[in-house]
Amino acid sequence: MATAIIVLFTIPNIPRSVLVLHPILLAVIMGGSRFAYRSWKEHRLYGPTKLRGSPVIILGAGEAADSLLREIHRCGQWYPVAIMDDSSGKKGRRLRGLPIIHPIDSISKVAPSLGAQHAIIAMPGARPGKRRRVAELAAAAGLTVMTVPSYDDLLSGRLAVSNIRKVELEDLLGREAVKLDDEGLSGLLRGRVVLVSGAGGSIGSELCRQIARFEPARLVLLDSSEFALYTIDEELRDKLPGLARQCWAADVRDVERVAEIFAAEQPAVVFHAAAYKHVPLMEDVNAWQAVRTNVLGTLTMARAAQKAGVEKFVLISTDKAVNPTNVMGATKRLAERLCRAVHADGETKFVTVRFGNVLGSNGSVIPKFREQIAKGGPVTVTHPEITRYFMTIPEAAQLVLQAGCMGQGSEIFVLDMGEPVKIIDLARDMICLSGFSDEEIHIEFTGLRPGEKLYEELLADDEATLPTPHPKLRIARLSDALATDEYAELLAWLNAGVRPGEEVRQGLRRFVPEYISKPTS
Repeated sequence: MATAIIVLFTIPNIPRSVLVLHPILLAVIMGGSRFAYRSWKEHRLYGPTKLRGSPVIILGAGEAADSLLREIHRCGQWYPVAIMDDSSGKKGRRLRGLPIIHPIDSISKVAPSLGAQHAIIAMPGARPGKRRRVAELAAAAGLTVMTVPSYDDLLSGRLAVSNIRKVELEDLLGREAVKLDDEGLSGLLRGRVVLVSGAGGSIGSELCRQIARFEPARLVLLDSSEFALYTIDEELRDKLPGLARQCWAADVRDVERVAEIFAAEQPAVVFHAAAYKHVPLMEDVNAWQAVRTNVLGTLTMARAAQKAGVEKFVLISTDKAVNPTNVMGATKRLAERLCRAVHADGETKFVTVRFGNVLGSNGSVIPKFREQIAKGGPVTVTHPEITRYFMTIPEAAQLVLQAGCMGQGSEIFVLDMGEPVKIIDLARDMICLSGFSDEEIHIEFTGLRPGEKLYEELLADDEATLPTPHPKLRIARLSDALATDEYAELLAWLNAGVRPGEEVRQGLRRFVPEYISKPTS
């Protein structure tokens, strides 16, 4: 009624516009304060930077960085705040609207000012040493460091720039990419039956992956571990459904089973990776088992290969076979001598490949460090001066294939393992990459284990080896053929019953004169 009166009759000093303005002002006054508070709160929680993803600094201003920025803008997971590059020619420029900051050394000052907590290394073509330096600078600045895939992965099409991953220890080792003789390997493997023993292990499974690239007629997988065999078979089934393959569960020491496999498959090439490899475990109560598997198992496979007319047999050996101080190393050295002896009796070409530790392999120090860091430490290192040679699993497998391709019989190839690395430095790098400091994750020294060397040897110098056409492969100068009576004596020893640890070591010293059954420093 009052509203109708105001509308129909003019009331002095009360304009009709009040009817429109009153509800608007009422809504603004009542809801405005709530709206302002909610806007302030949501801006703090979900402000522009957070809605666009986590702030990140891109390290590198090349083509990979340009492609990465395109992918980042599409996915919205990351919000790039700057690009950093060491090239003085790019200083002050912009890439897709972002400033290029020079040099990368200033990242510890730049990151806090931009609120960045992550860095992505976009330098797939850079030398490993440069990528290591950049990763260390970013980690020292307190950033979570990630990287785009390697140059090889990008070229092959296996991965795209958008497949960002955390920087791993492998990225910091400074290893150059392996250049393979693809034509030669294709002639060795394509359209042929290839057998890999120990196919479920770290090196064996990677050999299977690498061999599959060359389209063998059939890939034969042999392993005594049912689960390991199942795992690699499922992986190959998923990734390469067109690959013809056959899995055999077998022990390489079983003469009848191995003969059955060779008769059924008739392989042209064999890669023998099955072995016991853990030094302390094989040193005492398991010493005879190491002999049975690493020596007798190799002999069983070698004889079967020769009888089946295998063209090439490649034995995977170890740097621990050089002047061995442990049972495992001595058994691998004896296996090398046996392959050279068997080679003299037939048409099969026996080739040995010797290399050091591989990063991430089963039982290696790297997975152990990861587990210890995940538990909050401490990280255990046996000795502050202990050093080892390291390479990645793919690199080791590729060089094994290359050596197998080049070998003409009875050679022992030595891989170029690069510079030796202190284990304590590896531990510190892993702690840093995990986002911790030495104060947060302590390093403890536990002492050398039985049979463990302080330094490994590879016989990779000019006096002990001969060069090959491949820069990462050399041939050991060895004249260690087994005499006829020594060979017969070895066979009798291998076929004897179970022997205790000390008796095993005595026997190994007889057939491996350079074996010293004490840790050396």
